[in-house]
Amino acid sequence: MNQPLLIPCPACNGLNRVPSQRLGDKPTCGRCKSAVLPAAPIELNQANFASQLKGDMPLLVDVWADWCGPCKAFAPTFAQAASQLQGKARLGKLDSEANRQLAGQLGIRSIPSLILFKHGQEVARQSGALPLPQLLAWLSGQGI
Repeated sequence: MNQPLLIPCPACNGLNRVPSQRLGDKPTCGRCKSAVLPAAPIELNQANFASQLKGDMPLLVDVWADWCGPCKAFAPTFAQAASQLQGKARLGKLDSEANRQLAGQLGIRSIPSLILFKHGQEVARQSGALPLPQLLAWLSGQGI
């Protein structure tokens, strides 16, 4: 059965029903017409985080800070992963300095940290930057 997936829009946070067979067709938001599944990481913050956790597609969050060298070095790898995983998972970046309260709520102790959410629940966590093959292998082990 091809049940439609509920996917939040990264621009307006509206929930969109996207048939699973149409995930590769670059779906747009019914409300604001933005891309629902961009090929790049989305910016997460205190205001949109809870809305972006909703839905049926996994969300991988990269918690980083501007002063962190390994975070900056990992950014291109994370962007490449977002492109390769388009339609399978959504990737988002959370600036821990600009969103200290949210980073605290998530229990961030070191950065970069990767947190995988499915149906709004944390299912896996990984600290430290990973090379792309290792990142994709880790996600594959999580069913992505």
